[in-house]
Amino acid sequence: MDSSEKIINKLTKKAAAKQEVYRVCKSFFDMLKEVVSELSEELSNDVSPIDQHVEIKYADKGEFEIELKFSGDTLIFHMHTNTFSFEKSHQIWNSSYVKEDEYKAYCGVINVYNFLSDSFKYNRTNDLGYMIGRLFINKEKHFFTEGNGRMSFLYNNFQNDILDKPILKNIVRELMLHAMDFELVTPPFKDIQVVSLNQINQMSQNMKLKTAKKLGFKFSNEK
Repeated sequence: MDSSEKIINKLTKKAAAKQEVYRVCKSFFDMLKEVVSELSEELSNDVSPIDQHVEIKYADKGEFEIELKFSGDTLIFHMHTNTFSFEKSHQIWNSSYVKEDEYKAYCGVINVYNFLSDSFKYNRTNDLGYMIGRLFINKEKHFFTEGNGRMSFLYNNFQNDILDKPILKNIVRELMLHAMDFELVTPPFKDIQVVSLNQINQMSQNMKLKTAKKLGFKFSNEK
């Protein structure tokens, strides 16, 4: 093939692979909506008789976003619309599964963020959330997760692990447990010694001073 034919061949193969990855990831994100909705209802039914003040609530925030509120924590699930590959130093390239077809390394990604529920309740737009996990899915439904705690090792066999609804449900449970294991930590005194009159006025109206959990971990690609 000449250069033009090679370019066309590569573009069409790559485009087809990426579109397939998107379709598979989107189908699992739609399934994730069902999972989060069902799990929130199940947990509400179990918790309400014990303490009716503990709220567990699912909200569909659009085509690519899910919100799950459980007491003081809120998880935001967000599907990225693009398809990603990995740096050549990534362990995924050591797999014979990927070596036989480089396009198997192309993945869609679902990111999961943990916020304080009060950040939404009081519209504290300065509050911070943390990414606590992410889920990578390829065109053949193979997947792996990144995160902290059990999420870092429960699903790391990309060559053999196939995603399904029960696994999605377990992932959501693990993310909920992880979020609840970390308490709100007061900011260092030196960071809040000086405030403006405007900040105080805002705080009295809608509590605008920045609040966040300190989760105390980094992903493998963070320095």
